[in-house]
Amino acid sequence: MAASNQTQTLDNLEQNEEFDYSKRSQWLRAAVLGANDGLVSTASLMMGVGAVKHAMKVMILTGFAGLVAGACSMAIGEFVSVYSQLDIEYAQMKRDQKRPGEAAADGGGENDKEGLPNPLKAAAASALAFSAGAVVPLLAASFISEYRVRIGAVVAAVSVALVVFGWLGAALGGAPVVRSSARVLIGGWLAMAITFGLTKLIGSRGL
Repeated sequence: MAASNQTQTLDNLEQNEEFDYSKRSQWLRAAVLGANDGLVSTASLMMGVGAVKHAMKVMILTGFAGLVAGACSMAIGEFVSVYSQLDIEYAQMKRDQKRPGEAAADGGGENDKEGLPNPLKAAAASALAFSAGAVVPLLAASFISEYRVRIGAVVAAVSVALVVFGWLGAALGGAPVVRSSARVLIGGWLAMAITFGLTKLIGSRGL
């Protein structure tokens, strides 16, 4: 009997460890995706403005504005989304508590509350992830006065970061690494090229 209980306890611990690992993987994968969003959107914005304005200060200010605006947007969106989920979870818990014997069967409501998401933590994590990606093109463009060299440095730095983010996302999601990295890299190149080309076209027409 004791051996059976010990085996069941070990099985429960293994299940909890697997569950915790799964939750960590989801958070890490979300952080990688957020950083990739910050990287691609800020780099594309800088490339677009850099297509018509060659001054280093203009590109840096554009990238910085994109970083702040994107981080705020990601944080607010994540806060609203998680808070809505939190309201739904609380409403469900109240309905469960009204059922006779439901709370006792589940072990009480305190354990359920501990597992609920935190909107502030989610918002901060989303903003930090976006900012971490957006910093890459900003650092690459800093202190380089020559326009062509600056554009090349931004593309090179962003390309390396895209490959790294693609590899991390694939490793955390269990997807093929090479295919995922190539997909992320090509997607980032397309975003920068389209933004650069369209902005150059509109700028050349004097609009």
